[in-house]
Amino acid sequence: MEMQGSRLLAITQQQAWDALNDPEVLKACIAGCDKVEPSGENAFVVGVAIKIGPVSAKFSGKIALADMAPPHSYTLSFEGQGGPAGFGKGTAKVQLTPTTGGTELSYSVQASVGGKIAQLGQRLIDGVAKSMAEDFFKRFDQEMQKQYPPAEAPAAPVVQDTAPESGFSVPGWAWVVGAVLVAVAVSQLK
Repeated sequence: MEMQGSRLLAITQQQAWDALNDPEVLKACIAGCDKVEPSGENAFVVGVAIKIGPVSAKFSGKIALADMAPPHSYTLSFEGQGGPAGFGKGTAKVQLTPTTGGTELSYSVQASVGGKIAQLGQRLIDGVAKSMAEDFFKRFDQEMQKQYPPAEAPAAPVVQDTAPESGFSVPGWAWVVGAVLVAVAVSQLK
């Protein structure tokens, strides 16, 4: 599965970088997330409860950041396991580019899923993944508005998404953590 997207954020590039690397911000922005904890240098463990159609599962996963160029970009590798419900793994490239209205967050995700989740069908997974991504970005925007009130933020957020070439939509960074566990990734992963 492949997907690409971008979002305009009403915060500076450094603010976006800091927020996307803050476990507490990610935990607050990912629905069903009960854990995002550092597990080493540029590594995190995550826990997310997800329901896709008739399949509900608690996913545990790992995220590792590489090719870091603060505050511009990094590559994120992820893998998540949901027991009999299935697994997901993949990589996401995240780039932050300053704009006149704030920052553009761009992402490109490659992921694979297996187990019961993979058997549910493309359309159902696509709908849930898109909903998770939208929810993540909505929560992320709200969190950033709390941390950086409009007087401090460059502009109101504008949301853009590009449809993935494969027709499968997975959360961006969402990102990636949500994407991480479902197999995004993603924003996300506003």
